[in-house]
Amino acid sequence: MKAFAIAVLATSLVACASTPTVKTDFDPSASFASYKTYTWAMKPQAGSPLVQQRIIDGINARLQAKGLREAPNGDIALAAHIVTGQKQTLDTFYSGTGMGGWGWRGGGWGGGMAMGNATTTVHTYDVGTLVVDMFDAKTKQAVWRGAASGTVPTSPDKVNAAVEAGLDKLFAAFPPGTTAAR
Repeated sequence: MKAFAIAVLATSLVACASTPTVKTDFDPSASFASYKTYTWAMKPQAGSPLVQQRIIDGINARLQAKGLREAPNGDIALAAHIVTGQKQTLDTFYSGTGMGGWGWRGGGWGGGMAMGNATTTVHTYDVGTLVVDMFDAKTKQAVWRGAASGTVPTSPDKVNAAVEAGLDKLFAAFPPGTTAAR
């Protein structure tokens, strides 16, 4: 039973890593159809230069797939930030019945309490959040914000997969008014 519980926990943590939480917001008065170009006002700073470049390349690819092109004085100014932090979970596993039971007890019927064991394990994990802000370059007003958060995997392959999944989900319904990606 304990092995089953650990397997379920591990599966749920992997599922969290592959399914980032994404939130977006936008200015409904912004004319996204008029934006044709973008420029980077602030590129994200990641702990790894390789991950940082993958995030920048991923954002560029998704914006270009939406019909925007990068230009020195773009219609949209992008500012991206990465924040990481640690979180903890407590997992308690119980063994033994802990409640005893009713039945024959050395001389008669009765009830009793049996002692069970409990083991609590602390799991510490990293959570990363990518925030992408877009500003109208002429008015300097914010027009769109997207944030993707998820558990940071420990292997580079899983980090790359998490970045791709986060960016896919973040830009699925960009620009506002379009349907989500299939």
